[in-house]
Amino acid sequence: MALSNPRHPHSAFSRASASARTPSPVPGSTVTLGEHLRGQMRRMCDAAGFAARGDGSGRALSDLLDLLGPAAHRPLAAGPPSRSFVCDDHSPVEFSLAFSAVSPVSLRLLVEPGCSATTLEENGRLGRQALEALAARGDFSTEPVRRVEDLFFPPVMDGMFALWCAMDLRQDLPVGVKVYANPQAHGRERSAQVTREALDRFGFGGAWPALREGAMPRGPDRDEILFFALDLGRWHTPRVKVYVAHHDITAAQAHTVSRLLPGEPAERVDEFCDVVAGHAERFVHRPLVSCLSYTERDRTRPSGYTVHVPVRDYAPDDEAARGRATAVLRRHGMDPGAIDSAWAAMTSRHPREGVGLIAYVSLVQSTWQPPRVNVYFSPEAYAVRPPRTTKTVQEGWAT
Repeated sequence: MALSNPRHPHSAFSRASASARTPSPVPGSTVTLGEHLRGQMRRMCDAAGFAARGDGSGRALSDLLDLLGPAAHRPLAAGPPSRSFVCDDHSPVEFSLAFSAVSPVSLRLLVEPGCSATTLEENGRLGRQALEALAARGDFSTEPVRRVEDLFFPPVMDGMFALWCAMDLRQDLPVGVKVYANPQAHGRERSAQVTREALDRFGFGGAWPALREGAMPRGPDRDEILFFALDLGRWHTPRVKVYVAHHDITAAQAHTVSRLLPGEPAERVDEFCDVVAGHAERFVHRPLVSCLSYTERDRTRPSGYTVHVPVRDYAPDDEAARGRATAVLRRHGMDPGAIDSAWAAMTSRHPREGVGLIAYVSLVQSTWQPPRVNVYFSPEAYAVRPPRTTKTVQEGWAT
């Protein structure tokens, strides 16, 4: 989730990818985006142990390429198909590994299906068409998306994206599908109204007052609603999720947001943020992101809380980012071995040669499951961000 948006030039997101360094294309190279991702996908499946477990990852690879549509056949040397905000270099795909102390590592893919579009409206149309095709192959319903279609896909759209789709590869279970829609589609100033109405349509209208007061106390310019997400298909406990970006926040303030989760939080969010961000006092560039998830277990309070830390903006290079991810995994009793395997799956470069391949590290807490730690990886299909100096890391700037 790059979250850098030139449509809002005064946003803290707008500086994120300005210094990315584009690798020189190999003369005569015809490697396509699909071929690049196919290799990474297969190697990531090996890193996560899917080949050994026989979890049908080949189907997920086929679905990934189908979701990308014509963009999959575009040569890397031609540049990204659009200014996608999934990754800093505009790669329209992001990988992540989900770790738990009680279950095997799982692999997830985030895709912008409409990335070949030239307008947000076309992006949304192509994205929904790709989602319908995926649903037909996977035999699941897209009715939840259609239920809020008018809210997130108006005739004229605003914002930084239209629709993202994620696939969660889970052991001995069908692939889980998630859809991310844009609450700012009618304009940033109407994002709260759109989110409140969407929650109400899914039976969570009673959750809005606590969400607004607990996760957005500083107003929409500092606590910005980013995504509205839905679980589709065969989930044991489907979720409706709201993502909020906290600009210029401290780790202690983020921990206060986590208290929206009923009961004593499973882990201390401020300590997690402190380790991942390298003891940054404030998140003054790319913001922390909170995710509040709601299920039928409780119609007024969240059943889950996740904090996403943009490690790449608070680390000098990927060597430091990898070390911090490894440290929090060990601290939570999780085996970090897949991190090194995933690094080798994604790139041949040394971690000190750039920053941003490890993009986010997140802590997932729930009222009904053990905590998880997720680590997010950029394909770096089009660019590598150079490492930063100690001074700029301390200031929190992505330079």
